[in-house]
Amino acid sequence: MAQIFHPSTNTISKVSIFVAVLFLATLLWLLAAFQRSAYVTEVGVPRTQPIPFSHKHHVSGIGIDCRYCHTTVEESAFAGIPPTKTCMNCHSQIWADSPMLAAVRESFRTDRSIEWTRVHNMPDFVFFNHSIHVKQGVGCVTCHGRVDEMPLVWREQSLHMEWCLECHREPERFVRPREFVFSMDWKPPIDQIALGRQLVQQFNIQKAQLTDCSICHH
Repeated sequence: MAQIFHPSTNTISKVSIFVAVLFLATLLWLLAAFQRSAYVTEVGVPRTQPIPFSHKHHVSGIGIDCRYCHTTVEESAFAGIPPTKTCMNCHSQIWADSPMLAAVRESFRTDRSIEWTRVHNMPDFVFFNHSIHVKQGVGCVTCHGRVDEMPLVWREQSLHMEWCLECHREPERFVRPREFVFSMDWKPPIDQIALGRQLVQQFNIQKAQLTDCSICHH
């Protein structure tokens, strides 16, 4: 029987398969890179707010503690968005007539909340509790970055599951003494691992359970 295909067809087939596999691999790599890009994660992208509130000014400049505004961070899942009354505790006396703060005064007068733009927002299928992390020695900076240096707040971390698991698998790399949880400029010692292991034991952190799916996905 005569040969139907020319011998060169074998080479063409091999090249075609190689090109197809290379194309699919490149496509998957591009999709993964896109998923981790700032366009998707919004890491490092300052978020505009209805009022130009500067954490750098209020935290670093004036020295206001995180808990003054985020009042529930130590006792509930949600850190808390400060009500307008918290702003007016100071701004009824300081910059009381500033045009920049007109929306704050209007909110206080009408009792209508200011619609702040969420910067850190977990998906509905993820359970995250601020109070648990605070009690276990996870500092604000670990997740939120140096907020005291941000005129406008941005995401410091991607909030992807792989980032969460990095800490859950090795909490000794990240935990700190509880008295420094709200410190913006705390520096870990040279041997953070040794300190971390001691704190993991002291805080009774159950490493074996931290990677269980039910921890974050109820």
